[in-house]
Amino acid sequence: MSNVSHPEGYVVAVLGATGLVGQTMIAILEERNFPVRTLIPLAATSGGRTVHFRGADIPVKQVQPESFDGVDIAIFSAGGAASLMYAPEAASRGCVVVDNSSAWRMDANVPLVVSQVNPGALKPHNGIIANPNCSTMQLAPLLKALSDAAGLERVVVATYQSVSGAGAKSVADLVQQRATVVSGGNATSTIYPHAVVSSPIPAIDVFLPDGSTKEETKVVNESRKILDLPSLRISATAVRVPIERSHSEAVHVELSRALSPDQARAAFAGMQGVTVVDDPVNHAYPLAADAAGSDEIFVGRVRTDNSVEHGLAFWVVSDNVRKGAATNAVQIAELLVKMNLVHGARHDA
Repeated sequence: MSNVSHPEGYVVAVLGATGLVGQTMIAILEERNFPVRTLIPLAATSGGRTVHFRGADIPVKQVQPESFDGVDIAIFSAGGAASLMYAPEAASRGCVVVDNSSAWRMDANVPLVVSQVNPGALKPHNGIIANPNCSTMQLAPLLKALSDAAGLERVVVATYQSVSGAGAKSVADLVQQRATVVSGGNATSTIYPHAVVSSPIPAIDVFLPDGSTKEETKVVNESRKILDLPSLRISATAVRVPIERSHSEAVHVELSRALSPDQARAAFAGMQGVTVVDDPVNHAYPLAADAAGSDEIFVGRVRTDNSVEHGLAFWVVSDNVRKGAATNAVQIAELLVKMNLVHGARHDA
């Protein structure tokens, strides 16, 4: 008999279960042995599809407001429109929603949480919790470590984001572009205005009136909220690069007090979920390929930035689909259980 439920545990729904992040969320629920009593995979349309969980193929159901009746925790990764429509419906039925879209992140009444940075923000939740943008996610723990160690004055970050940040179709698009180049053709994209295989594209999401992109403003505004530093001076440039998995970031910070590179490495190493890889002489530094498939955030190239007082620079890499989205969402669910914040939990079959 397939082990699709636990006699004790929680009824967990995953909205967007057939997408790249949704499938990863389901895999991580199994990997981390989250106490799932019953899994309910949901999508905008079911189409007879199934997802694999604990040795069984579970039919995907078409989402309706009633889909969340009896659900304890729902993890959403189906885009902002679906989140705006269904998160309040789920919350009104006693379900706690962990949402991976941008729909609720800047809502003053919704906690925006990175599991190892601000878990205390979960306590006053009203049934909806926001998962940050993947670029913000890998940056926030490092900024938190530096803020605690020496205070933060200014942050400048350039992101180098993999195509999986735009979903499975974008990965397939890059594969097709590569095949076209190998065959001697001129690559074009069905996703982007340019062929990313030929050149990094310094534009992610739509442009705003001030010349920045929406992706860049997410990094700025979300970092301020997560760190509870509303006046933090922070600037971002977001770039799409031709790799399938893991985002990389070049970060320059100005601190309130002097902090040596060794002290910064120690602060980073003390942060849960962060691994320091920093031996440039032996060519050891974080690589996107090495981060893929891991839940760790990797940091290296830590050095003094002499262009500002108390300046540091470093390089950070993380798997954008796992820690950048799916894993943090599951870790939030784990915190909800640990902190007894799942209001409608049913522990008995």
